Amino acid sequence: GLCAGVAFRWTHPAEVSGSSDAVDANNWAHLVCEFLGTYILVFTVGCCLLVGDTAWACTSIACILVAMVYATGHVSGGHLNPAVTFAVALAGNMRWTDAFKYWFIQFLAGLVAAGTDHVLFPYREKLLVPVEPFSAGHAMLVEVIYTFMLCFVFLNCAVSKRNNPLHDGNQFFGLAIGFVLVAAGYAGGSISKAALNPAVAFGLGLNIKNFALPQGILWSLWEMLGATFAAALYFVVRPDEKATSLSFSTYVPMLGTKIASEFIGTFMVVFTLNLSVVLKTPAVAWSSAAALMCMTYSLRGVSGGHFNPAVTLAVVTSGRGKCSQRDGCAYAATQLIAGGIAGLLCAIFRAADPSVDKTSKFVPTHSAGEGYTLLAAGCAEMTFTFVLAYTLLAVATTALPETQRSKQNSHFALSIGSCLTAGGYAIGAVSGAELNPAVSLGLSVQAFSLGALVPYALWQLTGGVLAGAIFRLTHPAEFLEVADKQEQKPS
Repeated sequence: GLCAGVAFRWTHPAEVSGSSDAVDANNWAHLVCEFLGTYILVFTVGCCLLVGDTAWACTSIACILVAMVYATGHVSGGHLNPAVTFAVALAGNMRWTDAFKYWFIQFLAGLVAAGTDHVLFPYREKLLVPVEPFSAGHAMLVEVIYTFMLCFVFLNCAVSKRNNPLHDGNQFFGLAIGFVLVAAGYAGGSISKAALNPAVAFGLGLNIKNFALPQGILWSLWEMLGATFAAALYFVVRPDEKATSLSFSTYVPMLGTKIASEFIGTFMVVFTLNLSVVLKTPAVAWSSAAALMCMTYSLRGVSGGHFNPAVTLAVVTSGRGKCSQRDGCAYAATQLIAGGIAGLLCAIFRAADPSVDKTSKFVPTHSAGEGYTLLAAGCAEMTFTFVLAYTLLAVATTALPETQRSKQNSHFALSIGSCLTAGGYAIGAVSGAELNPAVSLGLSVQAFSLGALVPYALWQLTGGVLAGAIFRLTHPAEFLEVADKQEQKPS
């Protein structure tokens, strides 16, 4: 407690002095925040890998990142990661001189944290090597893809002007950023350890008993590559970030921008779920729900954040001009393509799994669980796809209550992701809880087996149609507002 009080005086001088100019006058506060946050993050990673509960390690690391991003975000930006700093600098939101200062502090904090772990706990093995039977190539794919996701979510949630209007910044940024580690940890941790952070990579690589500096450098390069992709695609989905103030206020995303948004979001959700299935993790629903939540927070303002043909069908059938039939068709095609590519990529990891008999056909996907009929599985898929689609309609396409002071909606993606968690654990044993035709297609591609793909997709799409129909009954005010606006238009 005493240490916390002293550290707070160093990281939040404006609060101590009572002057809003204190942070500008003491630029070291930014660096102290980055050191403290990065140190605590890397120390927690070391504890989880060495002595922590393996079942909850990824959630533990994600929670400490959420806490530290919220604690330091309004002072230093809450980067706590050289790859994130690199992405922010590439996006033009940070001077390179400041970026170099951040890198020095972050790497220093990582080394000090790793040293603390080494003193307290014995290192029994090298912590930064590909997990057998996977190779360095598999580890590279995981590090690049999920560091991309982490930096992409950071840029969209913590940096984007559209998600952070002047004097009304969002309150979900820390949750979205932190829970990327839930998605990445459970999906890719059994391949590369899912470091996603050069400060973590160097810290884990530079331990005395099992020196692994080459791996630390290699992992860091992969992570910086992921950050580069994140900065590039950030401007693909948010070209308005470079617009003038006048054009920014009137900007409406083009269909191509929306399609890019739907592709990225769908790919990350389907890839996470597929990879979790390949690795037989018990947290398939938890990790895929985290991926859905993070990508929805990031991209809802661009395309609506559907990432699911059944959800798109629900939005189209719900009316109100939220998604035209033309856009809906383009969305669905893009989502299916993204799901197929994600499944094909996961097949590479499946091929490295020795538990799969390479001489026989892969186990069919989309089959009912043992002791259940295909009808039961279909009804379960329809019900929870309805829940998912209806929740999105209710929380992400409706007007905010007039009593809410902020114009920001901070709960929408958490609500949507929670549906996937609920459905996954409620009916996973019955149907697999796919709840998304793009996910079903990705699983088919990954396993090279159609299974009951078509019946599953039909049940899921039926759930989407039902969601659109029921929404009309439960939210009539939404349609009255649309009618009033149409009547006010000049003829």
